This record gives sequence, structure tokens and C-alpha cells, in this order.
Amino acid sequence: MGIMSSSHGPDDHQVHEPESVHLGHVKSYAAGVPAVAVALRRGVEQMGPLRTAKTLTKLNQRDGFDCPGCAWPETPGHRKHAEFCENGAKAVAEEATKRKVTPGFFAKHSVDDLRTRSGYWLSQQGRITHPMYLAPGDTHYREISWDDANRLVAEEISAMDSPDEAAFYTSGRTSNEAAFVYQLLARSIGTNNLPDCSNMCHESSGTALGASIGIGKGSVTVPDLEAADLIIIAGQNPGTNHPRMLSTLEKAKHNGATIVAVNPLPEAGLMRFKDPQKVGGVVGAGAKLADDFLQIRLGGDMALFRGVARLLLDAERAAPGTVFDHDFLDNHCAGVDDYLRLLEDVDLDEIVQATGLTRGQIVTLAEKVASSDRIVLCWAMGLTQHRHGVATIAEGTNVLLLRGMIGKPGAGLCPVRGHSNVQGDRTMGIFEKMPESFLAAQDAEFGISSPRKHGYDTVAAIAAMHRGEIRLFMAMGGNFVSAAPDTAFTEEALRRCALTVHVSTKLNESHLVTGTAALILPTLGRTDKDVVDGVPQQVSVEDSMSVVHLSRGSLPPASDQLRSEIAIVCDLARTVLGDDHPVPWRRFRGDYDAIRDRIERVIPGFEDFNIRVRKSDGFTLPHPPRDDREFDTPNGKANFAAQPLEWLPVPEGRLILQTMRSHDQYNTTIYGHDDRYRGIKGNRHVVMVHPDDIAAFGLTAGDHVDIVSEFDGPDGTEERRVEGFEVVAYDTPRGNAAAYYPETNPLVPLRSVAKGSNTPVSKAVVIRLERVGDQLPR
Repeated sequence: MGIMSSSHGPDDHQVHEPESVHLGHVKSYAAGVPAVAVALRRGVEQMGPLRTAKTLTKLNQRDGFDCPGCAWPETPGHRKHAEFCENGAKAVAEEATKRKVTPGFFAKHSVDDLRTRSGYWLSQQGRITHPMYLAPGDTHYREISWDDANRLVAEEISAMDSPDEAAFYTSGRTSNEAAFVYQLLARSIGTNNLPDCSNMCHESSGTALGASIGIGKGSVTVPDLEAADLIIIAGQNPGTNHPRMLSTLEKAKHNGATIVAVNPLPEAGLMRFKDPQKVGGVVGAGAKLADDFLQIRLGGDMALFRGVARLLLDAERAAPGTVFDHDFLDNHCAGVDDYLRLLEDVDLDEIVQATGLTRGQIVTLAEKVASSDRIVLCWAMGLTQHRHGVATIAEGTNVLLLRGMIGKPGAGLCPVRGHSNVQGDRTMGIFEKMPESFLAAQDAEFGISSPRKHGYDTVAAIAAMHRGEIRLFMAMGGNFVSAAPDTAFTEEALRRCALTVHVSTKLNESHLVTGTAALILPTLGRTDKDVVDGVPQQVSVEDSMSVVHLSRGSLPPASDQLRSEIAIVCDLARTVLGDDHPVPWRRFRGDYDAIRDRIERVIPGFEDFNIRVRKSDGFTLPHPPRDDREFDTPNGKANFAAQPLEWLPVPEGRLILQTMRSHDQYNTTIYGHDDRYRGIKGNRHVVMVHPDDIAAFGLTAGDHVDIVSEFDGPDGTEERRVEGFEVVAYDTPRGNAAAYYPETNPLVPLRSVAKGSNTPVSKAVVIRLERVGDQLPR
């Protein structure tokens, strides 16, 4: 179809909806001049030329705001004048748009009408300008005052039989200060139901690292990556998901690093980088990044790490004392002997089968690991979103422990986070099972009694809503419906709530899947000026490498009705808890420094918070394994994980599907229908399959199919289905397939989760393909 009609009102913004799929050239490099051109075009479309110039020059600068697009840090003391990437610029353009969704828009469009629109169309309409309320039985959202909105939430909380009938969700765009007061509100009410986006992405990382090294955060800094001589990037696509990482990798290459990419798909950002701020990135070939590309089968990463570990053991036995770091193992590690006994039984033929790699490729990687002095292992959701995601990350950690690569300059573990403050939110207490040390310190500081019973994570919260056990669901940012798995089940769960509340900047699908009643509370974005009683305020964030720094907006808000997330939480807290509550909500609302003063008394590492965060590069939080080779585990050691090997065989006549982003996408926000790097344009309803698999299934590239997932249920095999996807021949491993989310989220059942972390298994979905109008044999 072409441009959407504007028959519903002249204020609607016309957008191009999907057309037929067009296949173009698969890119062999990331960034370059095309990326700059796309970023500027999107900026001008959304903001106009002057606003684009004003906004992008402030992005990721010391006197500006932090990009909400990812959590990749900057090199200390070396920020560029244009320290942004294509997708970061798109994210900012979407937030800083001049387009507006006013009460008049909602008067023209019923909720049922808006449900017929795509998420792309909804997001393109612009910034929400006023608080909106959908009353029970109403067909349209209507404007509501802030005071009345707060009273509605307070009345719902008062009607609950237990505080645990409320769930408070958090997106990773929430600042440190907003996250701290948000969790303080939830615990003051009496619940630890604090599901967040981490539960769906890097929870497996935190679970594995917490058990192995005593802290669920990466152990490296940007200078470590730049000094490494071997960087392994597994299950991550930096060109699309973390583009500013490419500059760091380019510098590492310049300093002599070898980079090995481990991924089912050949991604442009893993191959070559054209830095548009350098002459070579404009007229030259750019910088080659990956020296080796290991096209691994989905779910085979644990087997790869296990195979490498076995080969390291063989090399150590052949030349004792030359491979293992015995001093580190003897003084800082536990479980070494159990793990080495486990390696005795490794069958390299099984490793080859599990990974889809050749024995030579595995041996070569092991040789690089054995001979390198400074090794960094990077990963993202390609490792975390598997049934054995926790075990996989623990196995990669085992390999680095054997070589003594923790607490050593130029070496360590690097889980690459997504949202700009997803790591900071956890530090601030957004977690359903915060440790006693945090809760006790907070209680002592504020004179409250935080609950100790663990709350619900995201998957558990959805299940509880579906059982009718949650009356109030409140989301601080995000697009919960599109981010969560098992879409139909999640939607039904939300509809069983009495009240759903979304703190948002823009319209999305979650606003249209409501409880009996619903509120949309419009908030300031990272680019907006935040002024309280004439005093400019600023918030802080924590990046993927534990650096905390300030972020301050520079643009006039879209409406005088917008409130900061902090103001929204504090006003709600005063309405719910009263002005005699021991937490100084009124003061926090008007003075973010006052929040930081209290954070430093509750959370270790934030001493002199207000002073240090105002330094040009902020400050780095302590990380005992990195800083002193100290491990906050029960035995005070770094622990090897000796777990049975797991991998994912492909059932006969089936494929294993991974869900993923396109290049024109940030999490659930769709910027357009093109995936420029992969050469797929015009439509996102595609499934990428190896040409030999297409032929084996009796299909032809271009056929339209339904994708049907299969999984074990309590009553036998159960299925989920998405319809009308075009088959695209693509360079995937045999037996594997790929498709975009959120379109394929319905295929991921809620109970298909990673062991230990409860993270949805979105990278290992067993599927079959049924030609439209023709069921293939089962």
C-alpha cells in the first residue's frame, strides 16, 4: 500500500506504510557517508534544519544530553564534536520531533481505530502533549488533569487487598534519579514487584556474572578494549545495535588487536567500519574490523567456548605453565578441578556438530586465546536469550578465568547493554530481589520498611496479571506490549488489570491494550529542558562500563503539560502516601541534587555524588573484580561453572528461528521499513532462510508463508502462528532462520525462558513454515 490516508483528520501525520519486499545489495561495511545522510534526513523530517543542528551538536557532549539510543560509553577525555551514530540520531529525531499528539487527536481517533494502525504509524504522529484518560466503557481517551490522574491511581492502590496487586515496570531510558524515586515509591507502598526491560535482555548476563565473579556488570572500560590484543564479539551486531562501539573497535585494530566475530549472520558492522569523521571513511575503504568470522549455529556458543577450553587444557598439558594463569587460578578461583574434570569428557566431534563450524576454525580460535595476553569477550542478546543463556555466559567466563583475564588491563568481560541507562536502573534498585544490604540502607536512610519478599520479574508479572492477581500495572517508559513475548497472552493479561498507566513521550501499541481503565502520562524526554521553579535540572545515567555522568536537555518541551519522570513519581507519591510520609517527595521534585545526596548515603560507590558527577567525564563506579581482583561471592572467589554441555539440535523438517532488529529500528520503535545493511527494503514481514533449506522444504524465495512455532506444553505440543511472511534467501547457517521483532514476538511462548534468569528465549524458537494456502507435511 502507499501513503496512509489522512481522512481521519488534517492533523494526522501521513506516513508510508509497508509495500512489497525489495531485495538489494547486502552491505559489507557499516556507517560511512550514507549513515550521515540518513541521520540528517531523518532529523530534518522530524525537527526541521535549525532544530536538527541544535540538537545533534549537543548529543553526547559534556554540556549536552546523553543519547537515549544505547549505553555505549565514550573514551574518557576524547569526545568528538559529533559523537553520535545513525540510529542514535534517529532516536533523538523521534523524541525531538515537532509533531504533536494533542487531545484533539484522541477526540478524532477511537481506541479501536488506533488499534488498526501500525506501531510505526502511531510513533510517527509525534509527542503526546497532555495527560489522557480512558474511562471504563469509553471509546476515546480524554484529557484529564494531573491531580485527577494521580487521584485515580491513589484510589486504585487504596482498593487493593495487598500492595503486591501492583506492578511497576521500568524501561532502560529512565534516569538514575527517576529510577531511584520510582523504586522508593513501590517499596514505600509495600511491594517489590519491579519488573524491567533487563529481565528480557541481559538478565542472563547478570545472573551468570553474579555467580562467577560476584557482580552482574562487565569488568572492562573503553581503554581496556582499546588496549586488548584479542576481542571476541559473540552474539552481537554493533553496526545496528551499538554503532558507536565501532569507533572503539577501529582504535583497537589500529593498536594491533585481532577481532573475531561469532554470529549466525554476517553483519556489516562486524566486517568493516567507515568512520565519516575521517577521510578514509569518506573516500577510502574504511577499517577492516573482523579478522575471522565464525558463522555459528544458533545455540552453539556454549559448545564453542567448551571446545576452546578443552583445547586450552590440551595445550597446557603439552607445555605446562604456558597457557593457564596458575597464580590467578590458585589465589583467586574456586571450582577449577571440577571444571577441568568436566573438560576431560569433551568430544570435539560433538562441538563441531553443535556449532556448525569446522574443527580447524575452533582450533584456530583456541590458538588465538592461548597466545593472547589481553582478551576481551563481548556479547549481547545473541547469547542471553537462549534456554542455556546463563550457562553459555558462564562458559565464556570460564575460558577467560583459565587465562587470568579478569582484573587485568586490556582484558575482561563486556556485556554490551542496550538502553542508555538500563544498567543504572538496576544499580538504583530496579530489581524484584534487591539484596538485604540495599534494602536495609534505604530503610535506615528514610525511615521506611521495605518489603523483603521477592517480587515479580517481567515474565512472572505477565503471568500474575493473566491470573487476575495484578490490579494496577504502571510502566515508566517503554512499549511493554511490543517488548514482551507471547503477544496475545500478554495483551490478555493487561486487559485483566483494573488500571494500566503508561508514562510516555510518544504513542505506542501499549496505550491501546488497556485495563478496565487507562492513563497516559506525558513526560519530558532526554532532549527537553527540565526546569523546576526557574531552576534548570539535570539527571544522570550509568553506561555499560559503570561510568556515571550527567545529561541535560536543551529544547523547549512540546507542551507546558509535560512533566519529568521525577515530578510524575513524586507527585503520585504525595497523593498516595501523604505529605507526612518520611520521604521528602516535595523536595525531591524540585531539587534533583537532593535525590543524589540521598543516593550516595544508600548505595556504595556514590560518595560525593553531586561533586564527582559534575566532572567532565563523570566518575566510574567501583568494580571489585576489575579494580582489585576481589570477588563478592559467598566464598570470596571467582567461581568456575561446571555445567553439562547444552546446545540445540534442529528437529527434522523444522528450523530454529532467531528474532532480531532491523537497521531501521531501536528496540520496539520502528523508524522505517528498510534494513539497509541486509539489503531488505519495503517490508519487515520477511523470514530469512538458507537457500538450501528453502529448496529442501519445497519452497521458492518470494513465497509467502505462515511461521508456526512449536513447543512443549502441559498437554503436548503447542503452537503459535504469525501470518503472511515472505521467504528471503539469506546467508544463514543451515537449519537456522531469522525474522524481525516485534512482528515475531507472538511466536515466543511466555514459559519458554532461560534457566536461572527467566529471560524469554527469543533466539531459539523451533518453527515450521507453511506456504500460505498450503499446509506443509508435519
